[in-house]
Amino acid sequence: MRLAAAGFTAVLTAAVSTGAWIAAAPAISAPAAEPPLIPRASFFGNPTKTAGRISPDGKWLSWIAPRDGVLNIWVAPTSDPSAAKPLTAEKNRPIRQYFWAADSSGILFINDKGGDENFLLYSVDTNGAQKALTPFENTRVYVMGVSDDRPDTVLVGVNNRDPKWHDAYEVNIKTGAMKEVFRNDGYSGFVTDEQLNLRIAGKTNDDGSTDYYKVVNGKAETKPFAQVSFEDSDGTTPMGFTRDGKTLYWTDTRGRDKAAVVAQDWASGKTTIIGQSDKADAAPALFNPTTGKLEAYSVNYLRNEWIATDPSVKADIDFLEAELKGDIGVAARTTADDRWVVWVDPVTAPASTWLYERKTRKLTKLYVSRPELEGAPLAAQYPVEIATRDGKTLVSYLTLPKGSDPDGDGRPDKAVPLVLFVHGGPWARDQYGYNGWHQWLSNRGYAVLSVNYRGSTGFGKSFTRSSDGEWAGKMHDDLIDAVDWAVKGGVAQKDKVAIAGGSYGGYATLVGMTFTPDTFACGVDIVGPSNLKTLYDTFPPYWTSGLSTWRKALGDPNTPEGLKLMQDRSPINRVDAIKRPLLIGQGANDPRVKKSESDQIVEVMKAKNIPVTYVLFPDEGHGFARPVNNMAFNATTEHFLAKCLGGRAEPYGSVLNGSSIQVPHGAEYAPGLKEALATRK
Repeated sequence: MRLAAAGFTAVLTAAVSTGAWIAAAPAISAPAAEPPLIPRASFFGNPTKTAGRISPDGKWLSWIAPRDGVLNIWVAPTSDPSAAKPLTAEKNRPIRQYFWAADSSGILFINDKGGDENFLLYSVDTNGAQKALTPFENTRVYVMGVSDDRPDTVLVGVNNRDPKWHDAYEVNIKTGAMKEVFRNDGYSGFVTDEQLNLRIAGKTNDDGSTDYYKVVNGKAETKPFAQVSFEDSDGTTPMGFTRDGKTLYWTDTRGRDKAAVVAQDWASGKTTIIGQSDKADAAPALFNPTTGKLEAYSVNYLRNEWIATDPSVKADIDFLEAELKGDIGVAARTTADDRWVVWVDPVTAPASTWLYERKTRKLTKLYVSRPELEGAPLAAQYPVEIATRDGKTLVSYLTLPKGSDPDGDGRPDKAVPLVLFVHGGPWARDQYGYNGWHQWLSNRGYAVLSVNYRGSTGFGKSFTRSSDGEWAGKMHDDLIDAVDWAVKGGVAQKDKVAIAGGSYGGYATLVGMTFTPDTFACGVDIVGPSNLKTLYDTFPPYWTSGLSTWRKALGDPNTPEGLKLMQDRSPINRVDAIKRPLLIGQGANDPRVKKSESDQIVEVMKAKNIPVTYVLFPDEGHGFARPVNNMAFNATTEHFLAKCLGGRAEPYGSVLNGSSIQVPHGAEYAPGLKEALATRK
């Protein structure tokens, strides 16, 4: 089974770059030795091109690129990439996810409205004729699979009957006709085969465990064929079948701490370990586009490592890693498997995408995503291991201001201001590679540290599960331990440390400002929850199957002990402790962390006369997808941080023009924001 593009809610932070390197704002003096100031747009404007793919038949190349300032899908003949043409004409919401139809007749993509995450599915053929395949309101659609054997059909999950559950439908790509094949009454996920038959249905239980049932003739059996405990639930997942349907691949932590890649014989049930590591979870990476057999997996501890299980693929990976200087990835392969689209991330140069012809070992550069960063003074990134007070190891990533570390040992010659940038999730992870926030903030004069605190994924089930009940507890201790490491190690100035992040990272920012108010000089919270009880109460209905996991993490609001834990760990109940500047950014249509999460803490701070700046975008959701909005917020952020930490800032200029920015409260507390709003067009 070839799966469609995943990660529907990934936020692309981008807008078209303009101009060359510019001088720092005159009001903020900078030593002459500092590198040139790189424009915000170079980091957060639209990429020139991104998300390169090749059609299954190899005749077409595709990518996402701006059309009239909005990211759209473009195609070009493989024989002539310069003859590209736009297929779509989105005017407001950038397209961020797409994939080719199995017969190469066109492209399918998903998009939402204003960040509401009600993703709908669309098709567009290579002539530009577009069709809405799921023309519903208040509906979230996800793609279950596409098939070479049934190229006219895509299998989708649709929750327009019951918002809590996704029914399975076959959709004819050509006509738009829909046929229900499974009515869902409580299953959290499915696995299909190459013929788009549902083969497995998973159901999450009240204790957080998951049962997996075989689906036969469109109906789930009554007895599960596999049961996964809550402790194993994050790291144990069926991934998909080989084309012949005889082998099922899993990532599996049952009987071990770190996830292994496991092959299960479907007839006998026998399992075989394909790959594992004692350092980090193993993850499937490459499946043969014809047979569906696993050809390579990856292990990502400090950096990503490819391990090929197929000798011919190993030769390809070895060649690509030798020729392309940086971390590599395979974005797409033709059905014949004669051509790949690959990307390389050098970290200190912008990522590039290449066409790779396997037989001749020929590499042709297709594009550089951000050519305006070529030759820019980008900074190195250092993977580091940080010990916690209770003996855990935190895989973390440090970026230093260019020129502060002349001998390249990963430590500045003298301590500098630091931004602790906390990832969201919390069940996600930071990893080595180009990071726009790291590069932007280091260029402004700050060290930037991202920490895989407990609860982060990829480091084994015990590390992930050690976060349960530890929001604002040991999870926050990890962040404080990382700050202490940076201060004691001469990286950071103790009185000039800021905390920032989005989603859980926004919550961590609020926790930092309320639970440890003397540690951080200021904080930047992006779509972060302020009250764990109201966060839980307002989760979108299609998260119903995962609520048992959230109760383990946050506390069970149905018990006195759980409710007390939620209240004790909610920043809104400790507002009086705030003593340092706080900036809050929020999307009005956020379905995960509702606008009310930011509204309520701002209202309490207003009532107590505690300064806070609240920036709102009425056309955004869980993060800022429109580059004009992202740059408007980041302009506010860098001036805010410049006052707090003493770094540099690019002048506002006309950056607010075209954005939907609103400032319901506290514009006067953010340097230059009130004046920039007054001159916005």
